[in-house]
Amino acid sequence: MIRIVLFCIAFCHYCIPVSVVTAQKLAPFPWQNTALSFEARSEALVKALTLEEKVSLMTHNSAAIPRLNVPEYNWWNESLHGIARNGRATVFPQAIGLAATFDKDLLYRIATAISDEARAKFNTSIAIGNRGIYAGLTFWTPNINIFRDPRWGRGQETYGEDPFLTSQMATAYVKGLQGNHPKYLKAAACAKHYAVHSGPEELRHKFDAKTTKKDLFETYLPAFEALVTEAEVEGVMGAYNRVNGELACASDFLIDEVLKKRWNFNGYLVSDCWAIKDFWEHHKVTDSPEASAALALNKGLHVNCGETYQVLDKAIQQGLTTEKQLDHVLKQQLITRFKLGLFDPVGSNPYDTIPVSVVDSPKHRKLALEAARKSIVLLKNKNKLLPLNKNIKSVYVVGPHAASEEVLLGNYFGLSSNTQTILDGIVSQVSPGTTINYKQGILDYRENVNPIDWSTGEAKAADVCIAVMGISSTYEGEEGEAIASPNRGDRIDIKLPQHQIDYLKKIKKNNNKPLVLVLTGGSPIAIPELLDLVEAVVFVWYPGEEGGTAVGEVLFGQVSPSGKLPVTFPKSITQLPPYEDYTMTGRTYRYMIKDPLFPFGFGLNYADLSYSKLTVMQKNQTILVSAEIKNSSEQDVEEVAQLYISSPKAGKEDPIYTLRGFQRIAIKAKSTQRIFFALQKPDFQSIDYKGEPVIYPGNFTIYLGGSLPSSKSIALGAPEYQSETISLSSKSFK
Repeated sequence: MIRIVLFCIAFCHYCIPVSVVTAQKLAPFPWQNTALSFEARSEALVKALTLEEKVSLMTHNSAAIPRLNVPEYNWWNESLHGIARNGRATVFPQAIGLAATFDKDLLYRIATAISDEARAKFNTSIAIGNRGIYAGLTFWTPNINIFRDPRWGRGQETYGEDPFLTSQMATAYVKGLQGNHPKYLKAAACAKHYAVHSGPEELRHKFDAKTTKKDLFETYLPAFEALVTEAEVEGVMGAYNRVNGELACASDFLIDEVLKKRWNFNGYLVSDCWAIKDFWEHHKVTDSPEASAALALNKGLHVNCGETYQVLDKAIQQGLTTEKQLDHVLKQQLITRFKLGLFDPVGSNPYDTIPVSVVDSPKHRKLALEAARKSIVLLKNKNKLLPLNKNIKSVYVVGPHAASEEVLLGNYFGLSSNTQTILDGIVSQVSPGTTINYKQGILDYRENVNPIDWSTGEAKAADVCIAVMGISSTYEGEEGEAIASPNRGDRIDIKLPQHQIDYLKKIKKNNNKPLVLVLTGGSPIAIPELLDLVEAVVFVWYPGEEGGTAVGEVLFGQVSPSGKLPVTFPKSITQLPPYEDYTMTGRTYRYMIKDPLFPFGFGLNYADLSYSKLTVMQKNQTILVSAEIKNSSEQDVEEVAQLYISSPKAGKEDPIYTLRGFQRIAIKAKSTQRIFFALQKPDFQSIDYKGEPVIYPGNFTIYLGGSLPSSKSIALGAPEYQSETISLSSKSFK
């Protein structure tokens, strides 16, 4: 009997319950013993490695070590708005479009869907032996840099210009992506690019971003702090640039003082790709690969996206760093892999059984459609032209982006087997008896070569013309991605391409038929010369695989638009400070005194909404704010209520307005709904010039409405906001 039991334990340990002692005997190596802590397993593995093997694990393309049962692992993966660059996946709206939803719950659900697909694709990839780039579970997402200047091509990857909105949306994303298992990470998120990073793309490898401590802690760092301290993000990616003279990937201040000491970050720190190479080639801070690798390692950079860490053994030989420091950094790095279950038997965590059927499933496509619907921003609707009647006699669709799949995607995208273009969405909405025709009309970024023009005449003959214009990610994006950009992905001018403007003017010349302008893009597009020309303007971002369906539903009234701008739309670049200037003076809604084209938080819908009965009261350590929203129309809608605060020093030493709360709420036709906000001490804190939080005594004004509390918002059609003043000081809170 004893022999039989031993045989079962040795060769078929799943036949009986396995105790901790048995598991320890079965594990060929201690780091494969799931009964031990991740820290103990990581330490045991590091002790078993040779120096050469340790070095081989320090780059993003981490080598396999067969003798120790350590599999190959590539750290580099992306999931900005769906699994990116790795084949089939659900393509959600671009990040800036997700920000326009102002819907934290939606973003959490999207990130949960993305992590489901991530695990399913990872399980399948491993089964077929694919352990290469973009097949892993460490996602270098989200991008939480502040979209401080609309010329930045990568602003589309962010959640906009506001640190509070960015913090809230990104926190929801990270929690959804990483899951809530008490032991294992579902996937590992990464906050990037740390820090003070938002162009110019052309200069990012050598640029020194100079900022005050006030701007740093008031604008550039709040989202990173939220992700580290609240969302417990697993990774942080260092930026290419320097910050106030220090390399972002090797900064005493950013890494040692802030990230580790103030925020107690204990995840992994990764360089942006080939950023360590910039240390000596472009920044000229070091004079060799060995010195650069040692500097990054000594600052605790756990993973080098790139190849410079391959010389760490030489750096140790030269006395620039030590193997003890390498052991310390590698141990922490490996803990992330243990948290993901990468050294555990299949079936050890619940994510091993997520089926591949979740990838671009009907459920996830429905979620992508919901996100696209909520992201669309109605900027103008003269005489309530929209929604259009489905039984309209004739519709003419024109424009270079109407039938384009490119404008659905944005950058850092996955691939769907079934994308719905804007033309598809429009056609699906009209009556079968409606005459509907389409011509591209013009090219996207250049004049037509063929001088013959049939489209403008045909457009004038229709009852309504829908022109789908704007830009795409071929024109704005990362330095190597935007192949149509003459400025390495940035936009030197933020207006609509001139030939698109001229074409729209040509359509409207001697034409009193309504013209609906649908704009695609990931950043503000200035159209002051078109506002009086067109009857309606709809901004749809890069809306994902179901974007066309959503646009059609909004145009024809199946859904009311409810998106809000997460970034200010200036009238032109003349309203902006120099692009290279990182001071916040004159930038974003918080500091801009000039009248913009469209303000932050603005967006119309198809209902008549009004705010009233604002109340503000203090109860213990909480300021309670409530108000009523009335829907006087016959249509159910969703509204994003926004709460702003102005401090006693607003417009002088403090921002003019600061967003401190938002709620997306559904309001039935002919109904009134009361909303509530609870504000705490941090909501009233300012940042002084030492970078420290402080409450200035005096009157604080609280605003509540459906847009930024400005006369511009009201003039554009937003409902009147409510405001109330409350006197506070540091003694108002314990």
